[in-house]
Amino acid sequence: MAAVVADEALEVRDLSTGYLGHAVVHGVTLHMPPGRVTCLFGHNGAGKTTTMKAIAGLNPTYSGSVRLMGEDVTNARPDVRVKKHLVYLPQERAVFRTLTVQKNLLLGATTVHDKAVIQQRLDEVVQLFPRLGERLSQIAGTMSGGEQRMLSMGIALMAGARVLMLDEPSLGLAPSINQMLLQTAERLAHQEGMAVVLVEQAIGQALEYADHVYVMRSGEIIAEHTREEALARQDWWEVF
Repeated sequence: MAAVVADEALEVRDLSTGYLGHAVVHGVTLHMPPGRVTCLFGHNGAGKTTTMKAIAGLNPTYSGSVRLMGEDVTNARPDVRVKKHLVYLPQERAVFRTLTVQKNLLLGATTVHDKAVIQQRLDEVVQLFPRLGERLSQIAGTMSGGEQRMLSMGIALMAGARVLMLDEPSLGLAPSINQMLLQTAERLAHQEGMAVVLVEQAIGQALEYADHVYVMRSGEIIAEHTREEALARQDWWEVF
């Protein structure tokens, strides 16, 4: 997996977004460097998912900018952003339920034409998630929730993700599975040089893996912390 070399993998400045012309996120600024896990915390309805969808191009940007590896992608289509290695995984298990694990993974690499690159990425995904390697011929919809979340991350890696945005990965999963996924996200950041953006409402486990933390409330960033500051904070209950 190619390491990210840009100073800022993802930079969001003064972003405002929402639905049907009505802004629900106001002036959000975020910096996501490569090789780090950046967490965005906030209560349900704080605007976290709306922000991530705007960064991915799935929601309109009313004002502000989104820069990817230094390039302005504010007005780029979602598929263009994916080709530029920005991948957003929604709360829902983003898999093709009627297809096998292997076909799901290969669909993630549809924009890649070099068979050697596809095979290399497949080998890396199977090494990262051995359970997927054992189930390549299994229909994705018959897998457990945790396995489907692994598969969705595998699809993102097959697409060549360098900025990986995970929206509520813990949702509906056992704590042990969630911890494994968080450890994988940390490995992708610290060992592979990716920028991993972790959006969470359940902050307990996520704090252990955060390099930098933003706190969101009512569509605005209300706090920013280093890892040390986040771990030392005693009033996280106030976020919710």
